[in-house]
Amino acid sequence: MKKLTSKEEFQQAIAGDEISVGIFTTTWCPDCKRLDMFIDDIINKHDDKKWFTVDRDELEEVADENQVMGIPSLLVYRNGEKMAHLHSANAKTPESVEEFLESVK
Repeated sequence: MKKLTSKEEFQQAIAGDEISVGIFTTTWCPDCKRLDMFIDDIINKHDDKKWFTVDRDELEEVADENQVMGIPSLLVYRNGEKMAHLHSANAKTPESVEEFLESVK
């Protein structure tokens, strides 16, 4: 999964007509570490989507523009538009992340 390091990379990542999923995280977040323990299996199951990560602290402007208030947050995009947002409180279990992704078509 690619870590984006600039606003330009982010814009490119969400621009296509395929579904893109961005995981907004940081290095110091305990819930992000928990997400790391199970997200690879979910990514493999949903390999029809393009996945990337954004460090909220490194790209604050991107996070703010996308209303990322808590981390980890999963945001789904298509054609440059945000389609769905799984907020941090709901991104703590594999089941909640799976349910969220299944609801996005």
